[in-house]
Amino acid sequence: MQKNILIRSIAALSGIVMLASVTACGDNTASTTDSSSTDSASKTAPISGNFQGAGASSQQSAVEAWIAGFQGANPDAKIAYNPSGSGAGVQTFLTGATAWAGSDKALADDEVEQSKSVCADGTAFDVPVYVSPIAVIFNLKGVSDAGKHINMDADTIAKIFDGKITKWNDPAIADQNKDLTLPDTAITVVHRSDKSGTTQNFVSYFKDQAPDSWTYDLSENWPNEVGQGAKGTSGVVSTVKQADGTIGYADFSQVGDLGTVAVKVGDSYNEISAEAGSKVIEDSKQDDTVKGDNRIVIKINHATEAKGAYPIVLVSYDIVCPAYKDTKQAEFAKAWLTYVTSDEGQKAAQDAAGTAPLPSSLKSEITKSIKAIKTK
Repeated sequence: MQKNILIRSIAALSGIVMLASVTACGDNTASTTDSSSTDSASKTAPISGNFQGAGASSQQSAVEAWIAGFQGANPDAKIAYNPSGSGAGVQTFLTGATAWAGSDKALADDEVEQSKSVCADGTAFDVPVYVSPIAVIFNLKGVSDAGKHINMDADTIAKIFDGKITKWNDPAIADQNKDLTLPDTAITVVHRSDKSGTTQNFVSYFKDQAPDSWTYDLSENWPNEVGQGAKGTSGVVSTVKQADGTIGYADFSQVGDLGTVAVKVGDSYNEISAEAGSKVIEDSKQDDTVKGDNRIVIKINHATEAKGAYPIVLVSYDIVCPAYKDTKQAEFAKAWLTYVTSDEGQKAAQDAAGTAPLPSSLKSEITKSIKAIKTK
């Protein structure tokens, strides 16, 4: 384990050194169209001090890689991240206790308004830091342990998680999996017990693609009494692993050897992968209805019919202020986001968590948002 961390840190350090060299020559890896650099890490002295973040548990593997890489170039920066969940992380950030929040959902209007009391000027904004598909995971003897997928459309998945389909050999499932022998095993739903951006992203797929079967309001909280709850991504994964017949949802980076559902898109069933998730974002647009400056929020196109696309995805964001009451926090936030969204940072997340890199079409706008952070 220590050897792997050392290797990853050295690789990330090499990437940051390369980034600093390129920036010093007047380029900026965060944008292919803007030659003015936002890279405060490469234009100023190394960052030092203690910095805290909290939020999405789905980000944990990526954040660990980012911390290793960032501290390689900034050894006097001590960084800690609490994977408390998107909702808890945002609330902690809004108290001023952390420099940034990780979240699998964009800020709500009232959260943007609340941030006025935390930020020294303006309101907090969200920048996408990676794209990751949400896996529908299951544990079913004779299927998942044999390395086999199960095919399902949106309506079937929605009905399972609403307790309307309760057996694995229900005709709704069996008719889509004629090559599988499905047992008469009861389905046990496992969902997040905590406030979660992953939950909101997951059920938003039902809202768009199976509205007649999923009539609940969109929320970070699980909306019904079906199945059992577990805290955090790791809690859901652990609970699904423990019993035959279970089904849940989790960030793809933490699925391990559990079975996954191949989701129907058009006339085909597409298996989950980082590349398949990225195809949905390429077929999506930015949400121009959000309030607040500098925000980059993606409106996911769940109805995509792009070839090979996997439609249940989350875009994970980092949330920061455009100005901080503590200058060191501002310097850190600017340098942190610059690294995280750089090619090197994206590669570190991809290697550690299997995430998809940010689409190149977003790079110039991400750079513009990072430049908005005032460090003086």
